[in-house]
Amino acid sequence: MILLGLCAAWSLMSAAAHDGRPEGMLLAVLATAAGCAAGRMSGALLPVAAPCAGAAAALVLAVTMPGALPGPAYAAPLGQAGAVAALLALTTGALCCAAWSTPVPAMRPLLWLLAAAMVPAGAVLGSPGGCAAGGAVLLCSVAAGSTPYRGAGLAGLAVVAGAAVGAVCGLASGVLPGGCAAEFTERIGPYRVELWGRAVRLAHEAPVWGVGPGRFGTPGDPAGRPHSAPLQLLAEQGVVGALLLAAVFGWVLHALWRATRPTPVVLTAGAALTALAVIASVGDALSFTTVTAGAGLLAGWATARPWGEEERVPSVEPLPRQETVG
Repeated sequence: MILLGLCAAWSLMSAAAHDGRPEGMLLAVLATAAGCAAGRMSGALLPVAAPCAGAAAALVLAVTMPGALPGPAYAAPLGQAGAVAALLALTTGALCCAAWSTPVPAMRPLLWLLAAAMVPAGAVLGSPGGCAAGGAVLLCSVAAGSTPYRGAGLAGLAVVAGAAVGAVCGLASGVLPGGCAAEFTERIGPYRVELWGRAVRLAHEAPVWGVGPGRFGTPGDPAGRPHSAPLQLLAEQGVVGALLLAAVFGWVLHALWRATRPTPVVLTAGAALTALAVIASVGDALSFTTVTAGAGLLAGWATARPWGEEERVPSVEPLPRQETVG
C-alpha cells in the first residue's frame, strides 16, 4: 500500500510540475488497490469459488470488449487487443489457481480443462498474444506442481519480466544489434517502435520529472500513449515513475514468496502476472481498468489466508502444581 501511495503521490507531483493529467494513473492505482483488497477477503472466504467467478467475469469482459479502433495507432496487436490478451492470461491463472486449491479431486480435471480452453479462446477472439500468454501460464502452472522451491521460480519470472522490459528499452534506444532489431520491428510493427523511440527522447528531455502524466500525445497525433507501460511512465513521470512501477512488481513477487498458500498456487499467480508484465511492456494493457483490477484480484487471491488452511496453534496448558512436602 505504501508503494501504491507513492505511485499516486509522484503522479500528482509530476502533473503539478508540468500541468499534466494524473487521472489515469490515479484510477489505475485505485483499481489495483481495490482489487488486491477484494482478492484477499474473497480468497480467505472462498479460495476456489472466488477465482472461478473472477475468471468467468474476465472472460465475459474479453469477449464483449469492443474491437480495435481503426488506424495505424490501434492496429492489431495494439489497442484493445493487448487488454484481451492480458485478460486471457489472468483468466488462465485464476482457473489454474482454483485447480490447485480445490479439495475436491473430481473438480480438478474440470478446472484444468477450462484453463486449457483459454488457449484456443485467444484464437477465436483474434488475439495471438492471448493464445501465447494463456499457453505459457498453463505450462508454468503444470510445471509448478513439481517445483520444490518457490524462490527459484519467482526469481526466474522476475528475470523474464526484466528481459522483456530490457528488450523494449533497447529497441527503443537503438542499441540492439541490427538483426535482432529488424526482427523485432517486423513482428511488432514500425509504428509502435517509432512511438517507443519518441518516449525515450521525451525521457531524455525530462529525466527526473518527465513531461507530465497524460502529455505524451499531441493534438495531431492519434496515439495518446506509447503502447508500453514502462516507456510511458519513463516519458511522462521520469525515472522515478518507472522505478516505482518496477518496485510494485517486485513487491508482488516478494508477497507471493512470503505467502502461506501452496507453492503451485503462488507460482501460477506469479506466471500470470509476469505474462501481464510482458504484455504491458509491448502494449497498453495497463491503461484498462479491468486489467489493473484483475491483476490486483489475482495477487490478492494468491496471498490470501483461507480460514480452512490456517495453522491452529495448540493451547498451552499450565503445568501441574507440585506440592511441597513440609
